[in-house]
Amino acid sequence: MTSTMPAAMTMPFGARLRVAMDELGPLCAGIDPHPGLLAHWGLDQSVQGLERFAMTCVEAFAGTVAVVKPQSAFFERFGAAGVAVLERTLCGLREAGTLSLLDVKRGDIGSTMTAYAHAYLSQDSPLRADAITVSPFLGFESLRPALDLAHGCGRGLFVLALTSNREGAQVQHATHDGRTVAASIVDGVTTQNAAEAGAGVLGSVGMVIGATVGEAVQKLGLDLGAANAPLLAPGVGAQGATADDLRTVFGPALGNVLASSSREILGAGPDGAALRAAARHTAQQLNVILGR
Repeated sequence: MTSTMPAAMTMPFGARLRVAMDELGPLCAGIDPHPGLLAHWGLDQSVQGLERFAMTCVEAFAGTVAVVKPQSAFFERFGAAGVAVLERTLCGLREAGTLSLLDVKRGDIGSTMTAYAHAYLSQDSPLRADAITVSPFLGFESLRPALDLAHGCGRGLFVLALTSNREGAQVQHATHDGRTVAASIVDGVTTQNAAEAGAGVLGSVGMVIGATVGEAVQKLGLDLGAANAPLLAPGVGAQGATADDLRTVFGPALGNVLASSSREILGAGPDGAALRAAARHTAQQLNVILGR
């Protein structure tokens, strides 16, 4: 950890996330400038429309929800100018003291993975976020450059583990040496978080577990509780996951769930006050569902 790191970064990401979830509720609100949402907001399919959308979200969500998750792809589609808007979005969240999770799902090997890690996690990168999503399907240890840099910088990762898309089972449910791929990912996260184990403290390496995967966690024998990991749960809201779904999927690890919702909340825009109210309402509902 360098001496130039801001004071807030002296706490590991998992510890900062637990504080934010306890204070504001277990909600990760997405910034997804999808073409349909830009149109719904009455905005042009342009960089100007993109920036208006993103900055309205920053203003509405900052200090309102625990985590804000920009989806990089919807910025990247506008080229360099879109990436510049993404930089300003992340900067706005940083200045507001709100945790950012950049959804980039990067995964590669060697020097390329190292470059991705520095692009999104290094303290001197303009695209730095508090955490990013990563793909382990070139092998869990292929993520080592990102794991090590995130640990050294007080940042976090969310590793794809058990996703709800139909195609995911083809890889995640497959077996190797008697273990499913999903189980091997959970094992890797558990080992990585062991150094941060402690009462009430989350590890800084989380997992993405779809809220609509049903009984797959039990059928595959995944011990989510032992991983001491924040569990990003897409599928709440527009995708229809219910309270019973969440209890079925996460069981004893329910208290570590960070539910992700994008389209349902963003549909309340373009009015910033309505957007903020929708986010607060969703966070309050999640507190009830998760028994907090």
